Amino acid sequence: MSQANSTTAIFYAFSANLVIALAKTGAALYTGSGSLIAEAIHSFADCGNQVLLYIGMQRATKEATQKHPMGFGRESYIWSMMVAIILFSVGGMFSIHEGWQRYNEPQSVENATMALIILGVAVVMECFSLKGALSAMKAEQGSRSFWQWFKETHSSELMVITGEDIAALAGLVIALIMLGLTLVTGNTLFDAIGSMLIGLLLIIVAAVIGKEVHSLLIGETAVEVRDKVQGYLEQQPSVVRVLNLWAINHGDGVMLAVKAELKPDLLVSEATKIINRLEKQIKQDNTRVKWIFFEIDDAD
Repeated sequence: MSQANSTTAIFYAFSANLVIALAKTGAALYTGSGSLIAEAIHSFADCGNQVLLYIGMQRATKEATQKHPMGFGRESYIWSMMVAIILFSVGGMFSIHEGWQRYNEPQSVENATMALIILGVAVVMECFSLKGALSAMKAEQGSRSFWQWFKETHSSELMVITGEDIAALAGLVIALIMLGLTLVTGNTLFDAIGSMLIGLLLIIVAAVIGKEVHSLLIGETAVEVRDKVQGYLEQQPSVVRVLNLWAINHGDGVMLAVKAELKPDLLVSEATKIINRLEKQIKQDNTRVKWIFFEIDDAD
């Protein structure tokens, strides 16, 4: 389900960004606006990013091998990190560089009214893209706030797309304001500052996304799964106490490691049957759990 949601979000984002990128490019060449050049580069970078995210999603579904017995689920995190780096460098740093050049060497902006119209259309298209991402996000967000979902989600590609779309919409608003001020005042420095502000925005978004993807890469807890399994085990009469429980995200799957104390008078055969029953029920109740390692002990 998660992959289908992410694929839909990628399709919406790519379609919208390709149209927006072409429109911005034409407007930037027509007007000479630095803010529009920054926005066009940002949109083309987003198109490339969505292709990378899709590649990562497909590679993450490869079958497990002897060398990689838990499969390739985390590969989507690697490609998401690549996207964050591209957003930081190609989107953010280049936009700041372009704005700084125009700040030091002001260039006239022509036909700014037409550029504002194109930016207005781009805002509508970006809203369409963001709506698709948010709709896909709702399926797994549940009752969590947006920020809580962003911090806890295992769907790195959906997290990246949503973050990109929010940054793109905010960037368009900045470009509209700064280009509008340039049109009203005739001062092209507003346009140059707009380009630098867009670059700074992209760097901040890339840093936030990169931090969350990094957490997934090194092994982040699936909080909802952990809490649910913990509660289930503590209610079982055969379980004296849960000593330790790990639920680690592995792409769409979760690896569960349990150390628990069972009743001391159980025979080995009885304990084995109980553990098998517990594992079966855990997997039925938590469809993302793919691997369970259950250890009996009386101390952590």
